[in-house]
Amino acid sequence: MVQNNIKKNHMDIYWHDYADSLGNIPITNAGLVEKASIIGRTGLMLLSCGTGAWRVRSSMNTMSECMGLTCTADIGLMSINYTCFDGEACFSQSLCLTNTGVNNSKLTRLENFINDFVGRCDSLTCEQVHNELEKIHGLYSPPVLGLAAALACGAFTFLLGGGLTEMICAFFGAGIGNYVRSKFTKHHLTLVLGIVASVSAGCLSNAGLFELAKTLFNIKMQHEAGYICAMLFIIPGFPFITSGIDLSKLDMRSGIERLTYALIIIIVATMTAWLMALILHLTPMDFLPLHLTLWQFILFRLAASFCGVFGFSVMFNSPVKLAASAAVIGALANTLRLELVDLVSFPPAAAAFVGAFTAGILASLLKKYVGYPRISITVPSIVIMVPGLYLYKAFYNLGVMSLETSASWLASALLIILA
Repeated sequence: MVQNNIKKNHMDIYWHDYADSLGNIPITNAGLVEKASIIGRTGLMLLSCGTGAWRVRSSMNTMSECMGLTCTADIGLMSINYTCFDGEACFSQSLCLTNTGVNNSKLTRLENFINDFVGRCDSLTCEQVHNELEKIHGLYSPPVLGLAAALACGAFTFLLGGGLTEMICAFFGAGIGNYVRSKFTKHHLTLVLGIVASVSAGCLSNAGLFELAKTLFNIKMQHEAGYICAMLFIIPGFPFITSGIDLSKLDMRSGIERLTYALIIIIVATMTAWLMALILHLTPMDFLPLHLTLWQFILFRLAASFCGVFGFSVMFNSPVKLAASAAVIGALANTLRLELVDLVSFPPAAAAFVGAFTAGILASLLKKYVGYPRISITVPSIVIMVPGLYLYKAFYNLGVMSLETSASWLASALLIILA
């Protein structure tokens, strides 16, 4: 029997060692090091949810004020360097994540914990706080995350112009692809390997199902265009949007690191999809026209936008109530965006700005009633507007040296993302 002797690159932190000698002393009466350990661990857990630097720092500040400390923090995508002061001494620490991701359920529970901590810190011990933090974890299993991606990408296919055949193929392709990615993430395998495996699985599944449908039902080759939609689950909308939020608040380190992380995913994913297209002899083409009336388009777009945002929100580990709230906002904002392009001839970037602005305003109004962090509502509702199809076509045309076409698709994608 072969033993696995590979050591973990990131060593475990034994948080309870900070609390072992304190007994039942309230955390407010503990020493500087023990208080700082609580602040650092909470900040690191928030960072692991995919939220931006401003929100992480704000939560660390709230906990610091409750315990009579001053805290400064330099926050990136994967690490926090922070210092706590109590008026007499200071304590500095560097903490690092093993991986990053998006988890709205965990983010919500952490924010609730911090809000409750304000009123309970006088009665909690250091050991109790660490025990409560350990109970806050993820929500969904890989099969559920695969189903969520299937729903999101199937709906996304219609919004991009695809019909029922393309939607069914994208549904199964994206579901299998995101299931593979979730399993790779669960086993802490490297980011690039997970992207390559999941995009390849999605494209292969989509192409295989299409060939089967073509043999059984003699469908047209033009329906092959939907293979692109089977990989759109990989588009990193959450890091893209939080990088913009951080940059706008001058959290330059976090913003640039998140943007770089998003670009790595996009480059690896689009390159993998391009190579799969060459292997499988797939060519991006326009969808066949859908013969629907104006009101049919609007109603189907509302439904597809709702399903797409709901699926993406569940992919971000949002509870059902939160996912449904984001889906309602996303359905209204994204349908408005699409109709502005079709009916008023708005430029796509300008329509994207109006749609994103509408989603932000609606989320701000809804937040007080649903009790969830605003970012957990706004980001899933806006992610569906990220032009993954444009980014893929830009890279595909670059690969076949159609430089003018590639530049056109890339410029359109960048304008929409910036908006």
